[in-house]
Amino acid sequence: MRLLLDTHFALWLASDPGRLTPAERALLASADSEVWVSAVSIWELRLKWNSLYRSGARKGAAAPEDVLAALEDDIGCAILPLTAAHATEVLHVPLQHTDPFDELLLAQAQAEGLRLLTRYGAMLGHPLVVTVR
Repeated sequence: MRLLLDTHFALWLASDPGRLTPAERALLASADSEVWVSAVSIWELRLKWNSLYRSGARKGAAAPEDVLAALEDDIGCAILPLTAAHATEVLHVPLQHTDPFDELLLAQAQAEGLRLLTRYGAMLGHPLVVTVR
C-alpha cells in the first residue's frame, strides 16, 4: 500500500515510535508499503515548533529539522514536495472541516494515488484515509 503519513504519524515515527500500535508498525514495516511524508507535514511541524505558550514553552513536540532528518536518514521515508498541481487539486470527496493542512494532505494523496494514514477522528471515514488498530 502506498501511504502518506498524517503529521502526527510522521512525528511519532521519527521521535516517539512507541505511540504506534503493533498493527500500525506492521503496516509501515510491510514490504508492500511505500511510505511518504509530505513537505506540508514538515511545515506544520515547523509552525507548531515556532509557536510558544504564554509560559514560553514550545507548542511543538520536536524540531522539524530533527524530524525530517530522522524520517529521511534513519527511517528512509520518501518526501513528497508540495506542487502547484497539488495546491489546485479538487477533492472528489470534500472534507467536513476546514483545516488547510488536512485538505492539502488529502489533495496530495488523491493526486499521487496514496492513502493517508491518520488517527484524526474528523477525517476517519474519508475514502482516501486508512487507519489500523
